[in-house]
Amino acid sequence: MTGNGRPPLNLGEIIRRRRELAELPMRQLAKMVGISGPYLSQIERGLRAPSERVLHAIADALRTTADALVEQATPEAPPAVLTAIAEDPNLTARQRQALVEVYTALTETTIARRRRGDRRADRDRPGG
Repeated sequence: MTGNGRPPLNLGEIIRRRRELAELPMRQLAKMVGISGPYLSQIERGLRAPSERVLHAIADALRTTADALVEQATPEAPPAVLTAIAEDPNLTARQRQALVEVYTALTETTIARRRRGDRRADRDRPGG
């Protein structure tokens, strides 16, 4: 279980959710990645693990990184901000989705910059 009482998502579920957030039909994503629709379906249902090449192609098509997809599938407590978004009764499902997408994009950018050793990632942090 994660910190919010829900079971952790597997990599396939993360890919499916990201595809749905991007409003991409399964066939379209499969074509973009260069794999068959049934193979993508098996990945999303957790029946098959994507190869490294396929995972990177999926991540590129979803405008993220393979590392970010794998990290999201890692069973750890979500950041408090995501828990707050999920539990806020004053947000619609679409608003929650938008906030999560913005938060995820911003944090993924910062994490990628830190990995590259880019000091700009920390310039807005207190003491950074």
